[in-house]
Amino acid sequence: MLVRPCPQCRKPVPWESTPTRPFCSERCRTRDLGAWSSEVYRVPVEPAVEDGEGWSEDAPTC
Repeated sequence: MLVRPCPQCRKPVPWESTPTRPFCSERCRTRDLGAWSSEVYRVPVEPAVEDGEGWSEDAPTC
């Protein structure tokens, strides 16, 4: 039997017999969804580096 930890509470979850997999319960599944919807989980992104071309506050107006 394949057993994996619940991503939310780390409790062991029997993979084949758990309808809420990978979570151990509906409660853990709902907590995870709530974290996504409130943007607790974020993908780190580096800000784009400007190449110096384009709009600038110092550019002369026509």
